[in-house]
Amino acid sequence: MDDKKFALGSSNHDFPLIFERSQAGRRAAQPPKADEVDLGELLGAENLRQTAARLPEVSELDLVRHFTQLAQRQFSIDGNFYPLGSCTMKYNPKVNEEAAKLFSELHPYQDPATAQGALELLYNLQDYLGEITGMDAVSLQPAAGAHGELTGILIIRAFHQANGEGEQRRVVIVPDGAHGTNPATAAMVGYEVVEVASDKNGEVDLSAFKEALGPHVAAVMLTNPNTVGVFETNILEISRLAHEVGAQLYYDGANLNAVMGYARPGDMGFDVVHLNLHKTFTTPHGGGGPGTGPVGVKAHLRDFLPVPLVKKEAEGFSFDYDLPRSIGRMRSFYGNFGNLVRAYTYIRALGKEGLKQVSAMAVLNANYLRIKMKEIGFNIAFDRINMHEFVAQPPAGLKTLDIAKALLDYGAHPMTVYFPLIVKEAMMVEPTETESLETLDQYADILSEILKRAENDPDYLAQAPYHTPVRRLDEVKAARKPVLRYSFSTD
Repeated sequence: MDDKKFALGSSNHDFPLIFERSQAGRRAAQPPKADEVDLGELLGAENLRQTAARLPEVSELDLVRHFTQLAQRQFSIDGNFYPLGSCTMKYNPKVNEEAAKLFSELHPYQDPATAQGALELLYNLQDYLGEITGMDAVSLQPAAGAHGELTGILIIRAFHQANGEGEQRRVVIVPDGAHGTNPATAAMVGYEVVEVASDKNGEVDLSAFKEALGPHVAAVMLTNPNTVGVFETNILEISRLAHEVGAQLYYDGANLNAVMGYARPGDMGFDVVHLNLHKTFTTPHGGGGPGTGPVGVKAHLRDFLPVPLVKKEAEGFSFDYDLPRSIGRMRSFYGNFGNLVRAYTYIRALGKEGLKQVSAMAVLNANYLRIKMKEIGFNIAFDRINMHEFVAQPPAGLKTLDIAKALLDYGAHPMTVYFPLIVKEAMMVEPTETESLETLDQYADILSEILKRAENDPDYLAQAPYHTPVRRLDEVKAARKPVLRYSFSTD
């Protein structure tokens, strides 16, 4: 394998990684002496340790090398190509980080009168996201996309309860290719989930959808474009049918990156929308957070939003708690503020036309890569002009998991695998708008090389990866019995 030809950010080091570096007596820093401080009196004797903490003992240089070498063995969007379908792992501009630093000394408990700049930013961001989605009011409070979903469905439940239909409307409709959080969220709120099938074009089957509708339906949860990368061309009809029976239409904003500036969920008929700022608006993504999942609603649902919102008055900006039917607070304070600053910076930097170009390039890149993968031998599910992502399948006899593992040797992160479930051996690919033509061509060359090697050496794929710090892991055991804490022995 020619690593130099194909490597998309890989870094194989001959010098071995030494994980355990602790040696008794070594120090990276020396804390100041506390001879003149009675710690027992200051902290309480019962709170003092009776034995020394079991911490690694390392020099500063060893400490720096330890974390630097670990970082070099990780995949990251700054170093590798991440074609994750429905996750939009795109580049986060560093100017966003600089902007967030400007507010590093802000405290959530300080008087709002002393934080007018921050409140103005939040107020403007509410407006920007409302304009982008076609919603009348926006809450920035939810801490992640799934948290935004929960907020949205709680709003819908409160709306039906206020109308005296809380007991009657017990069903939420989701497509069979929906993101897994959709049915999970509906069930968590106490609804029964009814799944509707997709048709041969990858869209919601209208006849099955009509059969599922009725006065018992509280909400319909849709993603548009959907999880196979197809725009729901019948969305206006779906909206009309849902509203005819009194249901609310919920928009999963995971795929907004494909239509931003071209189509707004509010104009499609959606009543509630959540956004993934960590997908569409370049705030940090992965590693457990912090995510950001603002929720927008149409005017008839505004009073049910979480409190507080930010309002503008003659004397300045303040928090608005006057929402008489609010579902209450969904998160401490006012959301993940640092990420909200990052999203605000991104929107202001690009402007209206820039955001529109983002979607155009995301769609162009995805269609280019779809055709390239088809040419080298992959099958394309729902082979039509797609939006920001598409679903491929490996050639007959090959497994998606094996191809995903082989990609790691070339410095490219695997695409989303085995999702959506409606496509056998699914490979969901999303290159995003931030990747260059050269990167897409290189990725297609890697996939072509993998297929050729598999043809010449059938056992090759089954054993990949070969050059990663660890080989194939027991993924089932890792999921069921995760080891989240490293323990070392001082013996």
